[in-house]
Amino acid sequence: MKPETLNFFDKVYEVARQIPYGRVTSYGAIANYLGAKRSSRMVGYAMNCSHGKDVPAHRVVNRIGLLTGKHHFEGTNLMQQLLESEGIIIIDNQIQEFESVFWDPSLSSKAQ
Repeated sequence: MKPETLNFFDKVYEVARQIPYGRVTSYGAIANYLGAKRSSRMVGYAMNCSHGKDVPAHRVVNRIGLLTGKHHFEGTNLMQQLLESEGIIIIDNQIQEFESVFWDPSLSSKAQ
């Protein structure tokens, strides 16, 4: 990978580490926060490469709350199990009451 790609991934990881326990954000929200609005797919690639980097990748979902990245986790339902352990309700791979658990890094004073 090119150095600028790795640098982008590191920025994605920094934002993902700030997602509060029991909350989720989307690939697009992270991309938008980083000034790369059309790079949500790159955020997804970063999440796929985050294993072993202490990144709560299970808290990053698609724009409507679907667990589209779940097949990148070990085990059949690990992503769902991790989210449910934080109190998030999921039915048919869809986060319930998505708006109430959604965290927007652009609106957070914690995200820098």
